[in-house]
Amino acid sequence: RSGLLLSLHNRGLLKESFPEQAAQAELPDLLRSASQTVYCGFDPTADSLHAGNLLAIIGLLHFRAAGHDVIALLGGATAQIGDPSGRSAERERLSPATVEQNSRGILESLHRIFTHHELYFCPDPSKLGRLTVLNNRSWYKDWNVLEFFSEVGRSFRMGTMLSRHSVQSRLKGAEGMSFTEFSYQIFQAFDFYRLHQLHGCRIQLGGTDQLGNIMSGHELIH
Repeated sequence: RSGLLLSLHNRGLLKESFPEQAAQAELPDLLRSASQTVYCGFDPTADSLHAGNLLAIIGLLHFRAAGHDVIALLGGATAQIGDPSGRSAERERLSPATVEQNSRGILESLHRIFTHHELYFCPDPSKLGRLTVLNNRSWYKDWNVLEFFSEVGRSFRMGTMLSRHSVQSRLKGAEGMSFTEFSYQIFQAFDFYRLHQLHGCRIQLGGTDQLGNIMSGHELIH
């Protein structure tokens, strides 16, 4: 596992890390010391994966091949909110039925990718880390909005949330940003917190546009 981060960097799969100092000083030793749990989220805003998901999936495959457990988290709840990262306008609202249908398509694609990787690129499957696929709807579906913001929302500061690049870029635009989109980072942060609680997950992968949301999750955990 000692060369995993170097391999990811050399392949162009690792650009930024947070917190940067801890990632450089502690993460290599952490990965060498024991199997870790790594996750990446996939919001089912379409009925299949897209090119933007590819680098994160490849990252998960490399971590799993190095013996680390990986979690692919379907955003059955967050897809109905809509991630504003990298967008100039709000996403069209998706019905629960559409999100469910999209989730099935993405779940099938993820299983196919990981199965083929195991069959054709892993001569000894016993060395692979465990793959778990979850849906964040499972921990939001019975939680009402008052309870959520009372228990989780109080941990977030407005100044920090407003400083995120995804928020700043939208506020400067003509359309602005809805409260629904603004609150997205709270939900992604809680996903990281929840996986840390239940699965000991300490590492999240995502695109560069997700860095602000990842930072929010790290801050909620710590």
